[in-house]
Amino acid sequence: MPTRQPTLVVLAAGIGSRYGGLKQIDPIGPSGESIIDYSIYDAARAGFGKVVFVIRYAIEDEFRKAIGNKYKSIIDVDYAFQELDKIPKGYSFDKNRAKPWGTGHAILVAKNIVDTPFAVINSDDFYGKTAFEKICSYLSNAEDNKFYDYSMVGFKLRNTLSEFGYVSRGVCEASDSNYLVDIIERVEIYKRDSAAVYIDDNKQECKLTGNEIVSMNMWGFTLSIFDELETMFKKFIDANREDLKAEFFIPYSVDELIKLEKAKVKVLETNDLWFGITYKEDKQFVAGKINQLVKDGVYPHKLY
Repeated sequence: MPTRQPTLVVLAAGIGSRYGGLKQIDPIGPSGESIIDYSIYDAARAGFGKVVFVIRYAIEDEFRKAIGNKYKSIIDVDYAFQELDKIPKGYSFDKNRAKPWGTGHAILVAKNIVDTPFAVINSDDFYGKTAFEKICSYLSNAEDNKFYDYSMVGFKLRNTLSEFGYVSRGVCEASDSNYLVDIIERVEIYKRDSAAVYIDDNKQECKLTGNEIVSMNMWGFTLSIFDELETMFKKFIDANREDLKAEFFIPYSVDELIKLEKAKVKVLETNDLWFGITYKEDKQFVAGKINQLVKDGVYPHKLY
């Protein structure tokens, strides 16, 4: 089995040019660190050799100065650009479309930059040290054989909930050997004591234990995903020409490949806490948790 340094692809095209008020780079660490700072720090020490930021041309200069340049001393940094006109040759789109094509397209635009197995994360989510270690270790030896050898980090639901409102989560069903079978999207999940509840389609409250494994969009892929995404994206464009808001999402693409028996997705479970800033009240909560991790020695007081 091969061993090599994987690449980290960070989906950051949603970051705007007026950085000060955006959650992706809001200071939450004791020395002003943002969530994205912790992700790159964790990725570098886990063994990732390169980070590719997927951004837009409109924010390139400011992004490089404010974010990308600070990581050059610890990891190779490169950029891919997600724009509406980055579509396959021979295809066109309605010029009235303003909404980006979605996360599947964001991965696709990195095709010519990424040359090793790679992980994908959101720029505004905190995944934790162990999550990066597990997916880096898996990707270092990932190899397509009968099936594409993909992976995802699975978090315990209770470790991903907000104290301040409902969240949406992809609840995972895995086989006995920990391969992904299905993801069921639950759109209104509330914390309830040490467990949780969700509101179903009939507006009924249903109980969850809190131990369910959920996807937080931390995926691992081999290079085979690029050709598959390109094929599926062409079909997506053809099927959604009248829908200017339709998006091409990663989970739907992965689910299709599983059902076609082309791919197997290993679920890498972690007990790490996942943090995201969904509500304004979350920021103080997340900052408190980060400060506790610093006190516990998981992170230094100053990352860079």
